[in-house]
Amino acid sequence: MDVQEIISSGLLELHAAGLTSTEESFRVLRWINDYPEVAKAYDEIQRDIESYALAQGTPPSAAVKEKIFTALDLDAAKNNKESDASPNTGKIIGLKPYWKWMAVASMFLLMASGILNVLFYNKYSTASKDLKLSEQELAQLNQDFTDLKSDMNIIQSKYSEAIRLNGVNTTPEAIAKIFWMKNTGDVYIDASNLPDVQQDQQFQLWAIVDGKPVDAGLIITSRKSDKYRIQKMRSFGRAEAFAITIEKQGGSPSPTLSKMVVMGKM
Repeated sequence: MDVQEIISSGLLELHAAGLTSTEESFRVLRWINDYPEVAKAYDEIQRDIESYALAQGTPPSAAVKEKIFTALDLDAAKNNKESDASPNTGKIIGLKPYWKWMAVASMFLLMASGILNVLFYNKYSTASKDLKLSEQELAQLNQDFTDLKSDMNIIQSKYSEAIRLNGVNTTPEAIAKIFWMKNTGDVYIDASNLPDVQQDQQFQLWAIVDGKPVDAGLIITSRKSDKYRIQKMRSFGRAEAFAITIEKQGGSPSPTLSKMVVMGKM
């Protein structure tokens, strides 16, 4: 059993509340002595128990205590009287102190039960949050893997023809790649190396067909703060070249040539 398993086993809380067996108590003491992390966790549990006891414990008034112990004394006296009157039983000695001890023990166990409920609930809540976070992270990793696999299928397809679009005008460093599927005419674009644009602007892809620009769709350049990799655009039976311009949000019916960022021929 490693340190984390020891801490999450619940034995530390039970030992702090005095509810472990002799064997379990020796085991906990050995863990505390051997592992500094366990000793620290046990100290924190003890502080939690003390804090809970101080916050929840309200000492009874003198009048209430007097009533409780008077009732216990009367009950014990009644039992003693009944025992004396019975011909088959002898007088019970020390019954009154026994009942007092049982009352104190019951109150302690009740308080210990409440403390343990709070501690275990806190541990359960933390573990539940960690599990939910791990599930979300795993779901995101699965989605990333699915996206990457889809991208690789496009790039490695025997029908895929890559067209490099190089920077023009004021963006010579910009680069984009078109993946033309020769068997279907489908068009995919990798726009991850395009520059950033303003919030009210958007990239738009154009296909040059018979010498005329045809709208091939708006380009998504980011997704959840990450660069968007490969996305499907509008399909064409044939095209001579492709170009990308910066347009207003929502796109434009015709390209703004002065804001062309990349272009490439088939």
